[in-house]
Amino acid sequence: MNLFNGIEAFIQVAEKGSFAGAARQLNLSPSAVSKLVARTEDALGTVLFNRNTRSLSLTPEGQLFLKRGRVILSEMAAARADIAAAAGTPRGQLKISMPNITSFFLPLIGGFQVAYPEIDLELDFSDRVVDVIDEGFDVVFRVGQLSDSRLTSRQVALINMQLVASPTYVAKNGLPDSVESLAHHHCIQYRYPTTGRLEAWPLPEEYRGSLNFSKRLVCNNADARLGLALQGHGIALMPDLLSAPYLASGDLVVVLGESVQKEYQLHLLWPTNKHAMPRLREFVDYFHHHLS
Repeated sequence: MNLFNGIEAFIQVAEKGSFAGAARQLNLSPSAVSKLVARTEDALGTVLFNRNTRSLSLTPEGQLFLKRGRVILSEMAAARADIAAAAGTPRGQLKISMPNITSFFLPLIGGFQVAYPEIDLELDFSDRVVDVIDEGFDVVFRVGQLSDSRLTSRQVALINMQLVASPTYVAKNGLPDSVESLAHHHCIQYRYPTTGRLEAWPLPEEYRGSLNFSKRLVCNNADARLGLALQGHGIALMPDLLSAPYLASGDLVVVLGESVQKEYQLHLLWPTNKHAMPRLREFVDYFHHHLS
C-alpha cells in the first residue's frame, strides 16, 4: 500500500474526529478512508483508534503516531517542494502560526501571495504558544528569546508597547497625569488565551503589584482592544505596529508617554532542519524586509 496515503487519512480522521469528516476533506468515501486507516494499523502492527458506535478516540499509540505522522508528511512535502524549487520558482506549502492581529498581517500576507503565487499558505492566527515541531509548523512568529535548540530564529521587528486612548475618552474622562491615576480610569485589558492570566502592564518597578486596575473590559484579541480604544471605551496597552497609524492621524493619543512602555523583539522561528527550503527563506526574507 501507499503508506503516505494511509498516514494522511489517519491524520485527517484524528483532526476531524470522524471518518466522514476526513472523507469530505480528502474527497474520498468514508469506507475508503476506513480501509486506508486499517491498512496503516496493519502495517504498524498496532491499533490507532478506539472505535465504538458513538465515539472515536486515539489510543496512546495513535497519539504518538499523530505527532510522528505530521512530521513525516511535512518532510515529504518539503522534499517534493525543494526538488521542484531547485528547477526554478519557489513553490510548496508553508504552515504558519501568526499573532492574532489580522488587520496588520493580512495585507502583508496578501503581498507575499502576489509576489510568490506558487507558495501555498496555511495560516493559524492565534496568540497561544504552539509547539513548532510536534504541531508540524514550518515557521512561527514569537515575541521574546529563542529557548529551543531545535529551532532557528531571526529577529524581524522591534515592538514598542505603550498606553493609548482616543481623544473622545480623554475629553470625557481626562488624561491620566500619573501612574497612580490609572487606577481611576477605564482600562481595556488583555487575557492570555494559554494561561488565562491578565497581561501585566509595564509599570515602573515601584508600582508593580500595588495598583488595581478596573476590569471594565477584558478581551483576548489585539484588534478588539484597538477597536474599543478607538471607540472611546478606555485606555489600552497596544503594540505600535497597530497603533502607529492612528497616533499619526490623531485618532489615538499616547497616555503617560515613556512612563509606561516596553520594547519587545519579534522573531520568526522555524525547525533547523527546514532552513534550506527556498519557500521558507523567501518568507523569512520578505517579512524581515517589510517589518525591520
